[in-house]
Amino acid sequence: MAGSSRPRLGLLLLAGCVLALAVAACSDGEGSARGVLPIEEILASDINVVADRSGTRATVEVTTSIPLACAVIYGVDDSFGSIAVDNDMRGGAHEDHRPLLANLEPDTEYLFVLQGSDASGSLYRSEVMTFSTPAAAAPGGLGPNIAPTGAVTAASSSFSVAFDPELAIDGDLATEWSTAGDGDDASIEIDLGTTTEVSGFGMRSRVMSDGTAIIETYTVTVDDGEVLGPFPAGQAFSPSQANVTGQRFRFDAETTTGGNTGAAEIEIYAAG
Repeated sequence: MAGSSRPRLGLLLLAGCVLALAVAACSDGEGSARGVLPIEEILASDINVVADRSGTRATVEVTTSIPLACAVIYGVDDSFGSIAVDNDMRGGAHEDHRPLLANLEPDTEYLFVLQGSDASGSLYRSEVMTFSTPAAAAPGGLGPNIAPTGAVTAASSSFSVAFDPELAIDGDLATEWSTAGDGDDASIEIDLGTTTEVSGFGMRSRVMSDGTAIIETYTVTVDDGEVLGPFPAGQAFSPSQANVTGQRFRFDAETTTGGNTGAAEIEIYAAG
């Protein structure tokens, strides 16, 4: 599989154009950009926004009837200011789109515009739409996340340096670890550096726009001994309680949708 640097650069350049066009269109007082076609003409599904329970992240899910290189601009007002593109290793134009909107504020209304171009260079744009993030949901009865204080000491594989295993514990849901096609065999080990009382675990799986790469459930092996789980993962955090003491915790994919499985974030909650 080819590396992702060039497709990502192309999408980022596109996103910059999208931002300029959409901001201009949204501020011209006419409600539409001159020479830009309504994106509704090529939609094969509704535009659906799925917000994370943390209130800090959302995914725009939409399918187009033709391949499209698209991006989303978003913000708390019509100056927008933030851009999201498909986090998809295929790069370029395709029909199933899942751009990730990161660094959101909980319990906040956002404006967003979906826009992109096809192979002929035709530009498409949606009207300005809104969505609201939920209030942040704290894991019930679980302590603070201490995974970022640890280190990744092993991983089944890594797709590239852009998808390094350490990104699974960097505290940033906009970055992610991806394997090189490990599917159900994906695994990663986190060493906290000292024996620690733990109250539970959480995992937010990465996902490709075609529905692959999702870790649905996983197990945790403590210090090469006790195996806990399986616990639910998926596209939203599902913190699971597990009172245990250990230093090294290996997370193994149990059930997945195959492909370049991995994690946007793995959390280990301290006890107390």
